Amino acid sequence: MDNNEQLFPGGAVNAEPMTEALVSLGNLRHNVRTIRERIGEKPGIMGIVKANAYGHSALQVSASLESAGIRDFGVANIHEAVELRTGGSLKSAPSILAFSSPLPSQFEQYLRHNIDMTVCDAGTAETAEAVAAAHGKTLNVQLKVDTGMARLGVSPRDAMDLLRKIDSSPHLELKGIYTHFAESSDPQGFTATQLSLFTGLASEYEHAASRKVCKHAGNSGSILTMPDAWLDMVRPGILLYGYHPSDNTPVRLGVRPVMQVESKVIFIKEVPAGTTVSYNRTWTAPERRRIATIAAGYADGYFRALSGKATVTINGKSFPQVGTVTMDQIMVDLGDDRGIEKGDRAVLFGWDGPSADTVARIAGTISYEILCSVSSRVKRVFI
Repeated sequence: MDNNEQLFPGGAVNAEPMTEALVSLGNLRHNVRTIRERIGEKPGIMGIVKANAYGHSALQVSASLESAGIRDFGVANIHEAVELRTGGSLKSAPSILAFSSPLPSQFEQYLRHNIDMTVCDAGTAETAEAVAAAHGKTLNVQLKVDTGMARLGVSPRDAMDLLRKIDSSPHLELKGIYTHFAESSDPQGFTATQLSLFTGLASEYEHAASRKVCKHAGNSGSILTMPDAWLDMVRPGILLYGYHPSDNTPVRLGVRPVMQVESKVIFIKEVPAGTTVSYNRTWTAPERRRIATIAAGYADGYFRALSGKATVTINGKSFPQVGTVTMDQIMVDLGDDRGIEKGDRAVLFGWDGPSADTVARIAGTISYEILCSVSSRVKRVFI
């Protein structure tokens, strides 16, 4: 042990973090119960944990969801699927579906780690069969049908041929058929057409194949608006994390935010009237003011578009953010408040401050992006 280690055991690893994302696993489990009460006992629930569980940490969130009874998980791609499968957080062997259409070089990873592969075209099915046969294994697949999202999936008119190809492939096992709604918060019009296309196809297949298959289409919006879309399983994403997909959904559930991002006051200064603050001098003190510098900026996920428009909560009080948001800090106008001190916590969004919805509206975006943008240098703390 060198002299520095003797003088400073633990080193910088134990330094007090500047900015933290508190993740309430209790609120997460509450949200699962709330969704279950909404849909009843019959449909399964697939926990959507893609994009690092919307920024909350996929491993810890998945473990908590598993403890709440969830046995199916959805991720974006094979990389996220393997991380989840091998991360050590899951006690059972749950079903993991990778939503992305795979590249040929990735097929062996699906076999090795028992990941459900999304199939959107005949070429993928043929290659998957060949790779699985070469390894003497069976590969689980799920057919994605493009009913109107125009992102991924086989067209409804070609779906039956592809389903027959999968069924005739001895090393492929069809685990499910699914689709995705383009505007699920509106249950009428286009969404109703999508659902009709999907359920018609699924019914045709089940009749022809003389068997049932897991059918899923219901995301957060349709959990709120379309009971007919719940089918065999629903796929809540943003609802799990405490927010509604739209302000316009007629049904509101009592979900709770799962993440709170808070930082520290690291400096306080008094400035005279006429002092300009931050880059480009976009804010000028109208009179003598106390200005607090907070240790978070756009590199932490606090959008630059919030500059001069948002508020921050310190010690239960709301204060305006002033000046341009910088990479690592923001400034807050305390007015003449003398109760704020260096080291006090400042809530950027969460249950003790502005909601992610509020911050998103100011930034001209959605709560999904606010949550996913909290950067990796923000320490996650699970409570």
